[in-house]
Amino acid sequence: MRAAAVQLNATEDTDRNLERADRLVRDAAARGAELVVLPEKWTVLGTREDMAAGGQTLDGEAISWARDAAAQLGIDLIAGSLFERPEDAEKGFNTSVHVGPDGEIQSVYRKIHLFDVEVDGAVYAESSTEDPGDEIVVTDLADGLRLGMSVCYDLRFPELYRILALRGAEVLTVPAAFTLPTTRDHWEVLVRARAIENQCFVIAANQIGNHPGGLRSGGRSLIVDPWGLVLATAPDTECAIVADLDLDDLRAIRRRLPSLARRRPEAYAWEQPV
Repeated sequence: MRAAAVQLNATEDTDRNLERADRLVRDAAARGAELVVLPEKWTVLGTREDMAAGGQTLDGEAISWARDAAAQLGIDLIAGSLFERPEDAEKGFNTSVHVGPDGEIQSVYRKIHLFDVEVDGAVYAESSTEDPGDEIVVTDLADGLRLGMSVCYDLRFPELYRILALRGAEVLTVPAAFTLPTTRDHWEVLVRARAIENQCFVIAANQIGNHPGGLRSGGRSLIVDPWGLVLATAPDTECAIVADLDLDDLRAIRRRLPSLARRRPEAYAWEQPV
């Protein structure tokens, strides 16, 4: 299977973002990609006011476009994540949507871990506008592969990815808008670690550059194999990167180094919160 990660510089202008996403998704498909992953909040990225104004339902413009594009191109499309604003809801969700080659929504994942942190003096409070999801999602691709869904800050919580792998995931997707400092210092280490420890391919599509409200994303989108080798890395610009996922390699790695099969869950216990 050939997979692609799309790297965008999203702004508060949804029409602009949709046009660029469309162009790069079509570029990836023209290069043979059967699975394409967009970054986090590809429809709108900016201030809290921008996000609220750009929120959409799952039958809105963005997912309607994703369904049309996937059907027209015959691809599995992970429509990154968008600010989902259900009708009459006080808060929204950070939601990733898998659309199949038939144009139908296959799975919906709402980000479980919200980004409430301070980075280089900037405070991020995702929970002020969003509620967390509570469902771990594994979805089936057109060729029978199983894909585990996640979003951005989830990358720092390895237990989520272990559960995805135990539920049969062979490919993990990480649409992200990782900050510039954390991209520089943590991004590749975390992406490769999730690939190695779960013996999965990881497709990590990041935002790049400056966004309204003083936000900065670090780019360096990655496609990593189950041995932790980087198959493709994005340059510091909007683009689509592609790589071939060799499923025979994945199965050989799991056979030769069967760490998933050698787990001893009877020896593990969750510590009580401090």
